[in-house]
Amino acid sequence: MSTATKKQLIKACEEYVESKLHTVQHAIKDLEAALKLETKCSMGDKYETGRAMLHLEFEKLAGQHEEFSKLRKTLRMIPEKRKDTAAGFGSVVKTSLANYFIAIPAGELTVEGEKYYAVGAGSPIAKALNGNTEGDTVTFNGRELRINKII
Repeated sequence: MSTATKKQLIKACEEYVESKLHTVQHAIKDLEAALKLETKCSMGDKYETGRAMLHLEFEKLAGQHEEFSKLRKTLRMIPEKRKDTAAGFGSVVKTSLANYFIAIPAGELTVEGEKYYAVGAGSPIAKALNGNTEGDTVTFNGRELRINKII
């Protein structure tokens, strides 16, 4: 495991974020088209209700777009070539139970045939691992994890 693994994990997280952003942008375009159609159709209470629901959905999607944009910025702050000695933001941590990439909450990723869990720095597992070094043991959810490797 090397900094190449970290680079691949960052790339996988970027692809996850870009995919989510694309989906949200597509949904926003569809909503805008529906809103234009709704405006041309009819008037009255039904029209107002439909329009209000479309606006609520638009606000929800705009919030999701903002969150994924923040995740994109967060990923750009990770130094790819830094080898960490203690677990923290941007670290790849291999434990006796699972492998973690402390970056953004992107879920399960497979890199070089191994599974990694991309988790946010504020997640419970990231907080449990934070500041610990190779060889340390941490308890998480009643289970002991031994930190085998950190990059």
